[in-house]
Amino acid sequence: MNRRTLLLAAPALLLIPRHAPAQPAPPSPFTPALDTASALTPLRTVHIAHDNRLADARAYNGAPLDAPANIKSASKSVMSALVGIAIHKGVLEGPDQPIAPLLARDLPDDPDPRLARITVGNLLSMQAGLARTSGPNYGRWIASPNWVRAALAEPFEAEPGGPMLYSTGSTHLLSAILTRATGRPTLALARDWFGPVEGFAIASWDRDPQGIYFGGNQMAMRPSSLLAFGELYRRGGVTVDGTRILPQAWIDESWRVRTQSRFTGDGYGYGWFRRTLGGADVAYGWGYGGQMLYVVPERGLTLAMTSATDAPAGRSGHRDDLHALAGALIEAAGPG
Repeated sequence: MNRRTLLLAAPALLLIPRHAPAQPAPPSPFTPALDTASALTPLRTVHIAHDNRLADARAYNGAPLDAPANIKSASKSVMSALVGIAIHKGVLEGPDQPIAPLLARDLPDDPDPRLARITVGNLLSMQAGLARTSGPNYGRWIASPNWVRAALAEPFEAEPGGPMLYSTGSTHLLSAILTRATGRPTLALARDWFGPVEGFAIASWDRDPQGIYFGGNQMAMRPSSLLAFGELYRRGGVTVDGTRILPQAWIDESWRVRTQSRFTGDGYGYGWFRRTLGGADVAYGWGYGGQMLYVVPERGLTLAMTSATDAPAGRSGHRDDLHALAGALIEAAGPG
């Protein structure tokens, strides 16, 4: 640049401050709802992803913002994803595959003929027909010396493919099936298969007396990891850089309503509940105490919430409070 050019440019240069003041961040549209949520005593954290970025995060009641939390039965959605990947990789044949040959060594000595009719899909949708190992039967079941054998020995309360009987034993059988079909622990599969998903990690996971990772419960991860898992589904099964982890068809099948919860009336697919919140169709995972993952593709939104684990969220009303909070956050996100 010559002297003439410098002189001509000088007045324009003088208009630019040497140190421009930092511009304040625009207020988050989610702030009002997040502020109101401080009244929810059991609530611990809320993380919000909107339009492919972390839009807001809040900790409550003295909780750390992103320490590992036990997501309880929200891990059933993770189990569903693992089964979908296993099918995509050819490890399993598909949802219609009978489970009896896969778990033959743990079948009862004189098995009910209906055990031969239970499929992988029946376990995913809680339609196995076997008596529940959740609720009042949970303690007895986990006190048994072999959880897989005990779940398969439960009496039939319905036909396979019949009404929803929510049972953690069903998703634990899926963990056993994955372990036996691959010869690898379910945690190792999760770390391998979800490895490309940025931000996702399982911090710890309990095992049964035979060393099988607890399918559908007692899984710990950071709230940001739960959010990353939900974002994988919202993006149709691909990572931020475009690596496909899950087929879109599996997500569609997982979110297709096959039955309804007798407790809430909400629809249920493969490890995911369905309902309308904030005027939008929502797929959500739900864990004891209020561990929630809401995925709202039409609004470009994913919500992860963690809560205390010392009381059932359904009976206490906390689950309904979280649904209301989710609805307010969905409305705040605006139209898709």
